[in-house]
Amino acid sequence: MDKNYDHTKESEIYDLWEKSGAFSPITPTSPRLRGAKPFCIIMPPPNANNPLHIGHARFVTIEDILIRYYRMKGCSTLWLPGSDHAGIETQFVFEKKLKEDGKSRFDFDRDTLYKMIWDYVQNNKLGMENQLKVLGASCDWTRNKFTLDPDIIKIVYQTFKKMFSDGLIYRGLKMVNYCPRCGTNFSQLEVETVEREDLLYFIDYGTITIATTRPETIFADCAVAVNPKDEKYKDMIGKTALIPLINREIPIISDKLVDIATGTGALKITPAHDPTDFEIGQLHNLSFISVIDEKGRMINTPEKYIGMKVEAAREEIVKDLEASGKIIKTEKIKHVVGTCYRDHGPIEPTPSEQWFLKVKPLTELALKAIEKGAVKFAAVKYKKIAIHWLKNLYDWNISRQIVWGIQIPAWKCAKCNNWEITDGIIPNKCAKCGSEKLTRDIDTFDTWFSSSQWPFATLMTNKPRDFETFYPTSVMETAYDILPIWVIKMIMMGLYVTGKVPFKDIVIHGLIRDREGKKISKSKGNVIDPIVMTQKYGSDALRISLIWGALIENDIALSEDNVRGQRNFVNKIWNASRFVMQFTKTADRNALFESKINTLVHEVADHIENFRLSQAMELLYSEFWHWYCDEAIEEAKLEKIGASQMRWGLETFLKLLHPFAPFVTEAIWKEIKLLRKYPEKLLISSPWPEHT
Repeated sequence: MDKNYDHTKESEIYDLWEKSGAFSPITPTSPRLRGAKPFCIIMPPPNANNPLHIGHARFVTIEDILIRYYRMKGCSTLWLPGSDHAGIETQFVFEKKLKEDGKSRFDFDRDTLYKMIWDYVQNNKLGMENQLKVLGASCDWTRNKFTLDPDIIKIVYQTFKKMFSDGLIYRGLKMVNYCPRCGTNFSQLEVETVEREDLLYFIDYGTITIATTRPETIFADCAVAVNPKDEKYKDMIGKTALIPLINREIPIISDKLVDIATGTGALKITPAHDPTDFEIGQLHNLSFISVIDEKGRMINTPEKYIGMKVEAAREEIVKDLEASGKIIKTEKIKHVVGTCYRDHGPIEPTPSEQWFLKVKPLTELALKAIEKGAVKFAAVKYKKIAIHWLKNLYDWNISRQIVWGIQIPAWKCAKCNNWEITDGIIPNKCAKCGSEKLTRDIDTFDTWFSSSQWPFATLMTNKPRDFETFYPTSVMETAYDILPIWVIKMIMMGLYVTGKVPFKDIVIHGLIRDREGKKISKSKGNVIDPIVMTQKYGSDALRISLIWGALIENDIALSEDNVRGQRNFVNKIWNASRFVMQFTKTADRNALFESKINTLVHEVADHIENFRLSQAMELLYSEFWHWYCDEAIEEAKLEKIGASQMRWGLETFLKLLHPFAPFVTEAIWKEIKLLRKYPEKLLISSPWPEHT
């Protein structure tokens, strides 16, 4: 063996694994594998719009540990890789690159922009897959999928058509969460709520005083509403108020949705710009006046404000209200506002006709599956979060006003306004009136609508019998921030389409923070590039540091020092192995040594099978460094433990460590030719050690 472990040769080891076919599921034909159960993880597809970040490296590490363990246990193991087109996230990234070149999405027609994003994504996707290999991901690349593969799109279309036929899909006018910067609406779960301090303006409406944080929308007011139980306003109902600056009369109405304790208890009703006002407007048949367009600029106002952005218009309107004596007072308040999860700017609630999915029938299926234990959460706290969201989901707005993604297979008849829904085939004529004048909806699906079908869609469109063999899959492992937006929707959609849950166990991992516990971001300058870390310290050192010191479900603190420290352990494995192979003397069998190893095998397996990966790794670290190296090797020098036992112990440790540190253990396995008992030439294909 070389004196030092050379992590720069890890790519050569990966090539050996891939060429050996070890990543593909095995047919259990040998006596050892006869009756083996399938074990499958569908990789949460990374967004194909940027290189992998340190969060990706954590999920790769966790899932690869599980896959390597169950592969060694003799399961027919499949880790199916893939990548996600990611809809608005990818278009958002691409538009930022266009902006750097002085261009925007508006400079290109739809087809051209789509092709440009496609080329960008394909190039980035290849680089991302190479990065997964650097991290040691032992996934089956012969089954690699992309969320825009034609066969995946076909599955999505079939699901949409089936849902429409079952009455679960409808098109309707509802208040949606619109981002004027992104140019699209978002679902309930994609809106971030933040608390901020704003001014509450008390404005004179002639006969009544209202309070609002949005004076720029007064020109869209259609009424003033008071609560019917509010004694101070009971004589005002049925009278009129006067919108300042334009002196337009609007009725004073009563509605129980008005909060007596908020502001003055009199609520200006702006149905086109507020969800509560929209609901009140529908109940009272009020008109809808929009004063903010799709680009976030003022319309349908006095001329001086037209074309202004919202913030600028607010300042100017407040000045004019003050000049006319209409602002009675202001107060500072803290309130919750919705912001875009992409650019963190304010969301504009907007009434719009969109495609919606009725979620209640699906959430009921998911709740029953969780209640019966058909799908289990490794951490109870995430089960509670999932149940909360399943009980509180609104109908899901699944249409997006972007170019990049899966275009909705819906055609509108110009003659009778009927919608024709297909599984992707272009209809010849309207089924309702026979007209041939059909126009396709240009909107795309919410990316989560298509990715919620990922587990069954990938298996249905892959190798023969994959779906029958591996569905439901064994484990879904992903970050907690997409539990409500993705995981619960996969359960809903999987049950609806297949009648089965898409996975049996859900393992949620926490986020990675810096050494001070702060969120990692480019703006903070604390980004840790996983590929740079592998180049400096090797993949094994990074992998161990990503599961060290915290339960999977908790956030972890990570710094380069952590990775450097684990590099020392990787070197310890190499150096100890090199030293043990020098032993030539023998001694009597040591029962205590064998008992210690057997106990360790049992405990490590138990930790892994119960998703306690940090405990498994920390146990191996302690026992290898402080017992095997510091104690057992010293006893072997005194001939209290025989060379054959020490080598057996080393062989066992290499197998136990392999899922966590696959590269160095494989390199040692190759060097010392541990091929006496098993025909496998690679450690990755060797059996997990049995314990007694």
